Amino acid sequence: MPSDATPDPYADPLVFGQRMQIYRQRRGMSRPVLAGLLGKSPSWVKQVESGQIQPPKLPMILRIAELLRVRDLADLTGDQSMHIDLFVGPGHPRLVSVRAAVDAFPFPSDREAPSAQHLRHRLDRAWAARHEAPNHREVIGALLPDLIRDAQLAVRQAETAPGRRSAQAVLSEVYSLSQFFVAYQPDAALLWRVAERGMVAAQDSEDPHAIGVAAWLTAQAHRDTGPGHFDTADAVTMEALRYLEPQLPDASDDVLAIAGALQFEAGYTAARRGESGTAWGWWDKAEKTARKLPADYYHPVTSFSRAIMGAHAVTVAVELHQGGESVRQAARADKTVIKSRPRRARHRIEEARGYQLDGQPDTALATLDKAFEAAPETIKYNGYARRIVLEETETKQPERRRRASELAVKLGLLAS
Repeated sequence: MPSDATPDPYADPLVFGQRMQIYRQRRGMSRPVLAGLLGKSPSWVKQVESGQIQPPKLPMILRIAELLRVRDLADLTGDQSMHIDLFVGPGHPRLVSVRAAVDAFPFPSDREAPSAQHLRHRLDRAWAARHEAPNHREVIGALLPDLIRDAQLAVRQAETAPGRRSAQAVLSEVYSLSQFFVAYQPDAALLWRVAERGMVAAQDSEDPHAIGVAAWLTAQAHRDTGPGHFDTADAVTMEALRYLEPQLPDASDDVLAIAGALQFEAGYTAARRGESGTAWGWWDKAEKTARKLPADYYHPVTSFSRAIMGAHAVTVAVELHQGGESVRQAARADKTVIKSRPRRARHRIEEARGYQLDGQPDTALATLDKAFEAAPETIKYNGYARRIVLEETETKQPERRRRASELAVKLGLLAS
């Protein structure tokens, strides 16, 4: 029976090129765009997809998987012996308990909920613990179940409109913390439940800071879904900025910072599109906002600050595939200290991507070692880092291959 349905890339006998075409089309990416990002011609992409030439070698396959956000290499290659998750890390042992708390439905009469002030204090401590811990998912995974249940209950038991709005603001930020835990784990549906509930709670709170944080995370979730969702990510970001802009002249540092974080997100999405002028234009706006903040200020959720702007410049250059510029920005960024260990590890990964683009694979691996030292749980869940490490395990340089293999073992990509 004929069918117009998109073929299933898991089904045999689909070969590499056919699978590549299916995933490219699912991402809403044209052949010229993919070709440009790979440094190849559109005709080369067409020849690979049609089977006119042999599938590329592993380093190029890894780059294709990165750009198409293919989670498991086996899905792209069809080789069931190549089950390697790239953009989904291993399911954390605490994922089950966090999911159960998110999905629970506490009744108002179960027990007395903590006050919003008490919950805020616990939430602040949880954010501090996340920034200080190398195993940050383990730390916040242990705190989240009780925090989620108590925040949900506080909203249900609120007896006044102001009290309910205050509780909703805390609940929204609890969901924001949860999103940091759930991201890049094997439960996409849970990630979207957390993001959507966080946005609903923020809107109900009428709190500008909560709304800004929820929008910041929702935009990221849309952007990470793929190029077909970039417009939605931009729509969320722009709507939040329009909402916040009239309040900025008299805003607190936290509200000013979330506006700056959203400005950078607009630039980040533009960079993912390859729009250099727009990307750097938004970076400039975010940098001006950062300069309005105290020198030692550090936003507890987004890490937005004066110190982070150098790291953001590296990210823009890397996403624009400007290897030399990303290395220059990395040299400038290293003059400042990023307080958060997970954010510092993320910055090291972005630097490593820049060095890889600039043809400095040894420096890229050394930088990934620094990322591992800062926060092992960050690099273990990062698809870009995993791709670079796997690529270098295939190098012909013995010493580099040894270093890459050692790091791959640490990340759980290779058996020891």
